[in-house]
Amino acid sequence: MTALADKTTRGSTRLGFADERDVDLFVQRLEAFERGELSADDWRSFRLLNGVYGQRQDGVMMIRSKIPGGILNRRQLEALAEIAERWGGGAKGHVTTRQNVQFHFVASANVEAALRLLADCGITTREACGHSVRNFTLCPFAGIAGEEPFDPTPYMEALAHHLLRGPYSASLPRKFKPSVGGCCGTDCSQAFINDLGFLARQRTLADGSREIGFQVVAGGGLSTLRRSAITVEEFLPADELLESADAIVRVFHAIGNRENKAKARLKWAIDKVGVPAFVAAYHAERARIRAEGGAPLTLPPQPTPPALRPPLPQLAPPEDGFAAWAADSVRPQKQPGFSAVVVRLVLGDITAVQLRGLARLAAELGEGEVRATNQQNLLLRYIPTWKLPLLHRELVALGLARAGADTVVDVTSCPGASSCKLAVTASRGLASVLTEHLEARPALAAKARSLDIKVSGCPNSCGQHHIAGIGFQGGVRKVGGRAVPQYLLHLGGSIDGTRATFGRLAAKIPARNVATVVERLIELYDEDKQPGEAPSAFFARLAPARLKSRIDDLTVLEASAAGPEDFVDLGETEAFEVKLSEGECAA
Repeated sequence: MTALADKTTRGSTRLGFADERDVDLFVQRLEAFERGELSADDWRSFRLLNGVYGQRQDGVMMIRSKIPGGILNRRQLEALAEIAERWGGGAKGHVTTRQNVQFHFVASANVEAALRLLADCGITTREACGHSVRNFTLCPFAGIAGEEPFDPTPYMEALAHHLLRGPYSASLPRKFKPSVGGCCGTDCSQAFINDLGFLARQRTLADGSREIGFQVVAGGGLSTLRRSAITVEEFLPADELLESADAIVRVFHAIGNRENKAKARLKWAIDKVGVPAFVAAYHAERARIRAEGGAPLTLPPQPTPPALRPPLPQLAPPEDGFAAWAADSVRPQKQPGFSAVVVRLVLGDITAVQLRGLARLAAELGEGEVRATNQQNLLLRYIPTWKLPLLHRELVALGLARAGADTVVDVTSCPGASSCKLAVTASRGLASVLTEHLEARPALAAKARSLDIKVSGCPNSCGQHHIAGIGFQGGVRKVGGRAVPQYLLHLGGSIDGTRATFGRLAAKIPARNVATVVERLIELYDEDKQPGEAPSAFFARLAPARLKSRIDDLTVLEASAAGPEDFVDLGETEAFEVKLSEGECAA
């Protein structure tokens, strides 16, 4: 714990993750680069390690703040609002599928000021990008879910503090994505698509006592090689958590591919040596760590949950739209009298005004914190159930009372070609079109409410299209010698408490036809589903011939039938052109 961590968490019992020396060193290295004392490659690697990522536009950067577990207190939310307002493009921030908050189109000259503002409230950008241990995702319902064995939040924080700035954490062969979760029967933390996952478990010992611990999984991932994580340990006693994490990181450091970054993730290393050899190496490394003295676990302090207060008389009646909003957004907590509320953010975007408003609402009505979700939304917790109409009224005023949270209309998307150098298509444009299309057709959306739709602008799957019931990956085709944006349709992906299932490539569709394809797919599900069958399960078993009969006409675009709009990407105004450049994901 640094002095800054003490200073920047006033009003909260959580320890901060920032260290002002990271920003000081960032400035020193920048100055060395500007003097010609540091090569461009070395500067880029260092910049990425500190969460500053290049965009396809010159003179602006993306800053990724690292938010372990997606947990943000009031002061931190207000700092994010200030950065969005002063330096973020469009005066907004963006919640990612890894529960980070990032800012796009930050002028290079303003990067230092933004980093210092983040550090001053306990937020770090250290190891938010680069070949490092990335942000720890956490089930946003940890501590309030009815069937969880125990609250894994303090264990996640202990792991994040332990590995941050660790001896191996910033010099790995490739990025390393960890998670912690454990809701029974689900995988809210998406452990099975992460490099390392800890899932809360409990067992009964011979004497009848209860022991808590974790199932340890490793080697999951998306992109060009999809892998569901393997189980390394069925049950790890909770007090051995740090030793286990250290062992996985050390093994990856030792056996990962440092020659070919395209095959450097942990999943590739496991494929190369084989599962038995990898598990044996893990246990051997654990033995070495114990011989070195081990890694004792100390849980960080946690805030005290608010007490439930009796309802006040004569509250105003709910506003119009309350019932529809509550049906999607409100989740009962295991703590009697309290509810958690999902705040739906369209495409993960949130303005400075909205950030400040949520900071106030969390402090006045909830537990004083907000948690980001891997569905690009935010979660307010410990809201007294009797105060839900009041909260709804406040969210309406902020423009944040949109119904449909975590339903088919709540489309997930990566930033796409609006900023990313690797993206082929403007994925946010498609996601916006699908959102508007489905919201304008409530009867259609009602036929497949639990269907998840995810969009990525390239194969890397930052939008997680490979684990969606319906997933779209950006691509290009030539029509009459000209480039047309298209999307590769993936069907039947999902993730649960036992594995990740990846959608199969089913068709290639011109961008302008995608909304109609989604409409036909939902109608097909409604017609052919079995009783109680989830959309993802239906699309996983859907026969290719049946699919072809329904959408084949929409996969074709002849030059004679193409209109001017077909050659323009969704949400854009200029003619579509693939403008790929060297990305920094593997830099």
